[in-house]
Amino acid sequence: MTSTPAAPDPTMETIGRAVELGRAGDVDTARRQLADLWQEVGPSGDPFHRCTLAHYLADLYDHPAEALIWDIRALDAAASLSDERAQAHHQSLQVAGFYPSLHLNIADNLRRLSAFDAAQEHISRAEERSVALPDDGYGRMIRTAIEEVGAAIDLRDTARRDSAPGGS
Repeated sequence: MTSTPAAPDPTMETIGRAVELGRAGDVDTARRQLADLWQEVGPSGDPFHRCTLAHYLADLYDHPAEALIWDIRALDAAASLSDERAQAHHQSLQVAGFYPSLHLNIADNLRRLSAFDAAQEHISRAEERSVALPDDGYGRMIRTAIEEVGAAIDLRDTARRDSAPGGS
């Protein structure tokens, strides 16, 4: 969800630095920095910031219940987000392209919690909305993950996917 900003955005820069810390293995510091930033942004703050923050915070939790809380917050924020606001960050962004990943993440967490019917609803939404994904590496990665999670739901498999983001 992040890219080279159209104009300097200190909040997005802070998010980017914390995400890099997490990817480098300092998950606790990344989680703490993003949670502190969440407190600053607040529940009624900029929906682009809230969506991005919650999306990346979810990835820093291994337990599906903890990740699910943040994934739902990201989805809720996306509902308030306009293309115009997203494009203020990067001109190529369209909110419709966020939804496949957001629903995928919720479906995956629900599946891991054995809530298979609810997981099926969200994976179906992810599949329906996948038409908004670009035909590039990112789009292929999300489409592949949608297929993997859908198959795991069908099998009633609650194991963590090797390809899933996570805090460890």
